[in-house]
Amino acid sequence: MLRQINRWFKKYLSDSQAVYLALVLAGGFAVITFFGNALLPVFAAVVIAYLLDDMVGFIERRGAPRMRGVILVYLVFVALFVFGFFGLVPLLSRQITALFQELPNMVSQGQQLLANLPEHYPFITEEQIQRIMAAINSEFALAGKNVVSFSLSSLAGLITLVVYLVLLPLLVFFFLKDEALILAWVRGFLPAERALMAKVWGEMDQQIGNYVRGKCWEILIIGSISIVVFLILGLNYAILLGALVGLSVIVPYIGAIVVTVPVILIAFFQWGWGPDFIYVVVAYGVIQALDGAVLVPLLFSEAVNLHPIAIIVAVLFFGGLWGFWGVFFAIPLATLVRVIIAVWPRTPPEHETPA
Repeated sequence: MLRQINRWFKKYLSDSQAVYLALVLAGGFAVITFFGNALLPVFAAVVIAYLLDDMVGFIERRGAPRMRGVILVYLVFVALFVFGFFGLVPLLSRQITALFQELPNMVSQGQQLLANLPEHYPFITEEQIQRIMAAINSEFALAGKNVVSFSLSSLAGLITLVVYLVLLPLLVFFFLKDEALILAWVRGFLPAERALMAKVWGEMDQQIGNYVRGKCWEILIIGSISIVVFLILGLNYAILLGALVGLSVIVPYIGAIVVTVPVILIAFFQWGWGPDFIYVVVAYGVIQALDGAVLVPLLFSEAVNLHPIAIIVAVLFFGGLWGFWGVFFAIPLATLVRVIIAVWPRTPPEHETPA
């Protein structure tokens, strides 16, 4: 056993650069795992600054000083940030409140439909329907308790939100303004021999940038189209449902399936089995088809080549570890794992060492 462990260390960790890379990865994993919640504004600001840096670079390449580009891009970001918080968030909040007020009526209608099923489908018994109703009532009561407990703790959450809203724009500005200084400071903690780290980062930088930018555009486009279509069709809670459809693209495969349920249920409770319900279902199907057949190939022309099973496992694993950000970066993180495995130096066993 000890001989096998020794052989494994010699094969995979005999290169000092591999050891350095392993330590850096382990350190980064530990920081995110143990201090992720406390450093959430920092991580969010890093992601936003990473996205905005391309715009700053575009302005620089046109001959403008970097500081001018930083100020221009930052002002646009702040304008969008203020519009999103004071324009969209109140609308979403009102629609969420209205939906919660409407839920008891929806549950009552659903129970009435279930109670009528044995008349049309004899293989469904009343006992089965009663069990389903009892489960629904239990889940509904639990959800009500969770809402009450959330409202009781909302004051602390509100204070935290206000702090984040102040810190986030400031952090984004300084990350953009002092990018060179920050990168030089980080390099000071890295070993002088970091060719392997540079190779891994070189493999990942373009893919991560393309993926994050493409995913943000996909969220914006699909969300906006969904909101407009739902408003035109007169669907209740159109802004809320459109936002959910936009956010659903973060989780490949699973997101589209999950968000289909509230869209169909709300359309059904609003119109029943009428033509308006069919219009919403068809329109939603067209949006999903355009996303998969047109938008995704266009935005992700250099898409990461990962098997669907690998993507789902990555979403479940990293989402379980780091929540929203783990889900959002599941595909880049899975790609990082694949790249590390591919470029990791391996020392062949002694009997395979060439003469």
